[in-house]
Amino acid sequence: MSAEKEAAAAATMGAAAEPGVGEDSCPQPQKGEAAGDPQPPAASEGAAAASPPPLRCLVLTSFGGYDKVKLQSRPAVPPAPGPGQLTLRVRACGLNFADLMARQGLYELLPPLPVILGMEGAGVVTAVGEGVSDRKEGDRVMVLSASGMWQEEVTVPSAHTFLMPEAMTFEEAAALLVNYITAYMVLFDFGNLQPGHSVLVHMAAGGVGMAALQLCRTVENVTVFGTASASKHEVLKENGVTHPIDYRTSDYVDEIKKVSPKGVDIVMDPLGGSDTAKGYNLLKPMGKVITYGVANMLTGPKRNLMALARTWWNQFNVTALQLLQANRAVCGFHLGYLVGEVELVSSVVARLVALYNQGRIKPHIDSVWPFEKVADAMKQMQEKRNVGKVLLVPGPEKEN
Repeated sequence: MSAEKEAAAAATMGAAAEPGVGEDSCPQPQKGEAAGDPQPPAASEGAAAASPPPLRCLVLTSFGGYDKVKLQSRPAVPPAPGPGQLTLRVRACGLNFADLMARQGLYELLPPLPVILGMEGAGVVTAVGEGVSDRKEGDRVMVLSASGMWQEEVTVPSAHTFLMPEAMTFEEAAALLVNYITAYMVLFDFGNLQPGHSVLVHMAAGGVGMAALQLCRTVENVTVFGTASASKHEVLKENGVTHPIDYRTSDYVDEIKKVSPKGVDIVMDPLGGSDTAKGYNLLKPMGKVITYGVANMLTGPKRNLMALARTWWNQFNVTALQLLQANRAVCGFHLGYLVGEVELVSSVVARLVALYNQGRIKPHIDSVWPFEKVADAMKQMQEKRNVGKVLLVPGPEKEN
């Protein structure tokens, strides 16, 4: 995501939900609306007594703090997926940085409010629509979606689902897609990671960071510099970080230069702002900085206009001639704009599933939170207390 787009979105998006939506009812899609939203309720006379329990969902009702995501419900009706779609009962959902940005009105791909958040999840297929031949009722699948996964039942395009390996848990499946697709494409498709390379992984204890560490270990002799608070350094070392750096007390540029005066081959940049320029200046000849986020915009639970302005003002600019002379590359990655690239994404997921089946990668779960504690889950990530993936589940709370 570019800082310009995020700052523009922050300046233009409204701060209130659309009127007329109660806090006890999930938003209902319009006729013909894209999948990823809840099933519309069907009128039924005299069925109240025998109706199943309502289905719950997490709805962003307006932009702001943690309280803007509400637990709501809607009537349970028989699933009716359209052509090319399937319906699944969701068992676990992933929480991502994009969801935190969406809550503050900083995510440009967010549909109009009120909206159900969530880009990924896993569950069991309960119905398939016309033309779906490679999925059946009872299949366990993981889902990549633009939004709409934080609910108990969801209808999505079948092409956006992927069969889970037999040994994979629902929690692992909900933790795989966004983080590992991002890390894989940044490191291999853009970064061209090779034996002997060195990599700087910012926010190394986060979901993408932990995925990147595991993927780096699939290549021989890769040196990893990872930034995180000091309390997480032992975990990082156990997961392949060669040189952990406490970004709160040290200048990571200085620390890297002490070990590798020429810099690094790949910089994974989820921060944006001035850190992109620092990453670029750390590159060796033929090095690449891949920017895939603007985490520097988030400084608290609510939108911070000073942080937005600072990140925008410090955004990195470079000319083609400067790149030519430096023998460096700058790349941008945004998974949200690739959700519809079915063949591309499917090929990456196939490689990730193969690595999982070989035991070479395994999602690192930080914590699992029930829908009722979504605010605590978001706070866990936003305050950077997590090591690995933060998950949401429709069921009861698990011990973290």
